[in-house]
Amino acid sequence: MALRSYFKLRQRKIIKVASAPHLYQERLRSSIIAKNKDTEYGRSQRFDELLNLAQFKKNLPLSTYETLFPHIQRMMNGEQNLLVAQPVKWFAKSAGTTSGKSKYIPVTQDYLINGHLKCTWTAASVIYNEDQGAKLFEDKNLIMGGSITELGQNIRAGDISAILLYNFPKIGRRFYTPDFDTALIADWDEKIVKIAKICSQEKVSLLAGVPSWISVLLHAILDHTGKKNISEVWPNLRSFLHGGIGIEPYRAELRKLMPSDKIIFREVYNASEGYFAIQNNKNEDSMLLLCNHQIYYEFIPFDQIDHSQPDILDLSQVTTKVPYALVITNSAGLYRYLIGDVIEFTSLIPPKIKFLGRLQQHINTFGEELMIANVELALATVCGRSGIEINNFTVAPKYMEGGQAGAHEWAIEFIQPPTNIDEFSKALDTELQLLNSDYEAKRYSDRVIGAPIIHVLHSGTIERWLRLNNSYGGQNKLPRLSTDRKLLEAILDMNYAPIGPSSTPSE
Repeated sequence: MALRSYFKLRQRKIIKVASAPHLYQERLRSSIIAKNKDTEYGRSQRFDELLNLAQFKKNLPLSTYETLFPHIQRMMNGEQNLLVAQPVKWFAKSAGTTSGKSKYIPVTQDYLINGHLKCTWTAASVIYNEDQGAKLFEDKNLIMGGSITELGQNIRAGDISAILLYNFPKIGRRFYTPDFDTALIADWDEKIVKIAKICSQEKVSLLAGVPSWISVLLHAILDHTGKKNISEVWPNLRSFLHGGIGIEPYRAELRKLMPSDKIIFREVYNASEGYFAIQNNKNEDSMLLLCNHQIYYEFIPFDQIDHSQPDILDLSQVTTKVPYALVITNSAGLYRYLIGDVIEFTSLIPPKIKFLGRLQQHINTFGEELMIANVELALATVCGRSGIEINNFTVAPKYMEGGQAGAHEWAIEFIQPPTNIDEFSKALDTELQLLNSDYEAKRYSDRVIGAPIIHVLHSGTIERWLRLNNSYGGQNKLPRLSTDRKLLEAILDMNYAPIGPSSTPSE
């Protein structure tokens, strides 16, 4: 009873912030600048002169990981008071999904507690608000995490999920499974086997993680137990929190694995740089932007992202149904930082968003402005109608040549493949045209973009590629949309030599 009363109080605060987000955002911006004005970066950028929003916008430049990396590298070597006044002992390691290069994002103790961990309590509040049968602090919670690396001088790095587990509040540790040593194992093959063995014996009520890895784990649990589905293993499971990649291509399979209608699928938007949003209404396909969790937000219209001086809008200036590149300033040393994500607003008060994809993960080779959200929804729709299941995929452009139209070339690894790949291609093409008018215009009469070229991959091809490139496990993800052909050709080379517009693997 006391716990539910506490979460009701937190829920009221969530509603209060969401009803006046600009007020809380302005307080955060002012506080972050004031606390860090005497750092090396703060002095160089004259934080003491950034007295109001107008000065902040006019005088503080945009930053990227590359521009901040010299400071971050020194911080990883133990120097302090460079980007942030508070000591930095943790770095969230990002997989660098689009560049192949790991990024190390500073995480202060304050940001860990009042940013990332505060958001986990917000998530719990949202769950209890919508599910009267929630038992997060009676049964066990299973959160798929990565591993921790020692950098020296009492400085550590790891996936943000692993950092959160390592710093899990004592009050919640007894309700977590598996044991923390198992949860933080670096070898993902070993981790999956051990988690499946341990957790299949527990009463799990909450499951959280990247959809692709959750699928792998659930199959391992069914193999271990011999059960038909996870609802037989965990009858008390009621919440599945998913993020990291789009769930649409996995939704049908995960629903088959977790068939109970008591299980609520809930999207969260968290990254190495911060925990940004959570789906606070199970019946709405959008997430509440968290505006009082140590992050100040700005937004660049997507069509201006390549401008030398783009408009950079605060929360009071955005509109709905417009794609924006997300810019953040947080309390851990990121200032007007372009994180590389694209979102759009579905509501302004309260501020609700959809995650559309990564800046680099879209295809605009022919002016089609195809976003990952379009691709994942189209694929999920076609697969759902036909009972088709996929494991993973990637798409790249086939350039115009010799007066011939270009195309989008797909490499798809199916779990349950279509019986007719040409019909599948036509259905996918139709859905994409319905979802994206620019794509539809470029497809007209096959003049600019021809029909999709589909390659069916052998089972395990993408896993082999990930392992070969040291990208198996953790937050590593296969880029689904690429503007060049390097990734696609590397995967096809592992699978077979392309033989035509619609191909199946050679025997």
